[in-house]
Amino acid sequence: MDIQSDVIAILQSNLGVPAGAIPAHPDTRILGAIPEMDSMSVVGILASLEEQYGIIVDDDEVDADVFATVGSLTAFVESKLG
Repeated sequence: MDIQSDVIAILQSNLGVPAGAIPAHPDTRILGAIPEMDSMSVVGILASLEEQYGIIVDDDEVDADVFATVGSLTAFVESKLG
């Protein structure tokens, strides 16, 4: 799987939405577009991304822009991987 596919799978799993519920497109909106997305789900998604990729996400690195779209979240993960 590529990183975007992994990010989508993690989103779907943490949000409890069925496979395919989040379109595999970088412009797919996340924050404000998916009702299940709340502050607790953000924490779970970040924990899953840290575990999946062996990265550490500091609190000050996370803002609404990171979770704006599938593409922005994917780009964030890619930036953490170097």
